[in-house]
Amino acid sequence: MKIKGLRWFIIGLIFLATVINYIDRSALSIMWGNENVEGSISHSLGLTKDHYSYILNIFMVAYALGQLFSGKLFDKVGTRIGYVISIGIWSLSTLLHSTVRGFLSLAFFRTTLGLSEAGNWPGAVKSNAEWFPIKERAIAQGLFNAGASIGSVIAPPLIALLFVAYGWEVTFIIVGAIGLLWIIPWLIINKAGPKKHPWITEEEQKYISEGQSLADQNATEDQKGLSLKEILSYKESWAIVASRFFLEPIWWLFVGWMPIYLFDVYGFNVKEVGMFAWVPYVGAAIGSIAGGYVSGVIISRTNSIDKGRKTTIFIGGVIMALGLIATILFADTPEKFVAIVFIVLFGFQFAIGNIQTLPSDFFSGKSVGSLAGLGGMVGVFSVIVMNFLVPVIAKVSYTPIFVAIAIFVPLGVGSIYYFANNIKSVE
Repeated sequence: MKIKGLRWFIIGLIFLATVINYIDRSALSIMWGNENVEGSISHSLGLTKDHYSYILNIFMVAYALGQLFSGKLFDKVGTRIGYVISIGIWSLSTLLHSTVRGFLSLAFFRTTLGLSEAGNWPGAVKSNAEWFPIKERAIAQGLFNAGASIGSVIAPPLIALLFVAYGWEVTFIIVGAIGLLWIIPWLIINKAGPKKHPWITEEEQKYISEGQSLADQNATEDQKGLSLKEILSYKESWAIVASRFFLEPIWWLFVGWMPIYLFDVYGFNVKEVGMFAWVPYVGAAIGSIAGGYVSGVIISRTNSIDKGRKTTIFIGGVIMALGLIATILFADTPEKFVAIVFIVLFGFQFAIGNIQTLPSDFFSGKSVGSLAGLGGMVGVFSVIVMNFLVPVIAKVSYTPIFVAIAIFVPLGVGSIYYFANNIKSVE
């Protein structure tokens, strides 16, 4: 049996895994509520906003470490088994949230969730490097990243609906079980890489190979990846590390704190959060695909990876910065707020898909996952700092938080231009 366009089936499954990933991680914030929201997690367990900030950072520390460890794991065992390990553990962790009875048990399962969910990102970057020619990697990354946005679109109404019908314990069981079911089609379809897969056509195999760098074409399963020290000896690697340090807080501020912001500033309940919180992620999903498409078009027309990546990242940065300024100046109603955040997250995803593709532009084989994981880890540590500051600053105003991340945008985009003079394979 031969399947035309097999690479799109692979990225389709990774897209679904990412949707599940974001439904699982978003469930806690959507059902958290506060001490006055009847039946919410906060009300049921007697936990406060301070507890929430601690839980959020416990997850983020685990997630940061998971980015680094899972990058090495995927380079060692491959994407097929790496994904089984990653999604298997995070789905069980989500399901077992139903058993928590206090801060410590919740912290434990958020730790295992963070460690395992992190694998989705270096795993996807590595899989895209294997399955796609260079000019299609950004659109593949955009489709994958759209899964995060679609998951965030689906999560608020889905979780709110399940919460109202069954309560938070059963909701965690249902969403956790979905991830375990995903493993079945993954093992059936993803039998091997494109060089050895029995279902790939000769035409697609040739198309993928000829569109990759010489280093990718010559990479073998036995080839040893570079150490992190060796990877960081290349100036280009710092473009990824620095840009993700500055830009990641923008995404995570809205993922982690937007429901809490709506609870605090506008007095929303869980059902109202479900009605509003999904809207900005539609913009993020559109931005993911649009950023990948625009980058691919520019690369095809100019035959320059450098122009394709940098132009797209710059455009996304401008949109992000203007949106964040508008959040400070004009977002005085919930409708205006979610509309402006729609624009901010469109710009973020327009740019970030191309930034996440850079490890496969610079390196090949068993170094790609390691660099992708390192960049993710550094980005998450900046988010951890932000999460400690948000509840303190928010007692007075959320405005300084929006000002800070607006300043981060030119620093993140500028890092790409400063450290990566020419985006191409360094091997």
